[in-house]
Amino acid sequence: MKKYILLLLSLYSTIIFSQKTESRKLTKQEIHEIELENTINFPIYSAFEYQDKGGVFELVLGENQKVISKKDTLNTKIQAVCVVNDHGGFLEKWRINDLLEEYDPKETNIWFWTKYCSTKDLDGDGYIDPVIVYGSKTEYGEIRRVKIITVYKNKKYVIRAVECDLDYCRSFKKDQNWNTLPQKIKTYIDLLVVKLRKEQNLILKDG
Repeated sequence: MKKYILLLLSLYSTIIFSQKTESRKLTKQEIHEIELENTINFPIYSAFEYQDKGGVFELVLGENQKVISKKDTLNTKIQAVCVVNDHGGFLEKWRINDLLEEYDPKETNIWFWTKYCSTKDLDGDGYIDPVIVYGSKTEYGEIRRVKIITVYKNKKYVIRAVECDLDYCRSFKKDQNWNTLPQKIKTYIDLLVVKLRKEQNLILKDG
């Protein structure tokens, strides 16, 4: 009986260990030492390293910093790249690209909203489910677009929102495959949307 209990404890420990995940934000020095600059086309705004059952990954966020001034830095393009450490090099797993849209009033800035981004195991399966959030602003400093991209098993699930005071120009759309996500992930994103509404005074509704 004692041996049986010890075996169960050993199996339990193995399962817990196998599902352990870690994540941290990299410093500028670490970004330089790991040579992550070679993985992305734009200056690196922020980078994260995370480890799960699939390996050790680097998530790099880049903004092209088209206009740099004392007051602000404006971007016309952004890029996110996720790579896995592979025998001393990097193997790309997925990437996100976006840029300013033609619109009136004119969009002048697009940027990563890192305070709402995350690298966590949202459904407890031992794999990190990255969430990337970014937005765009008009020439009047008003938020126009918000995108929330969840990456689950290397596949992207996107929420696209357009802010507008008038019903006809406001939208909030989830990808058709959204409901195939695990419920724990959908609940996390739903709460994130509520947080964005509250903290950024956004509508984030359709029509």
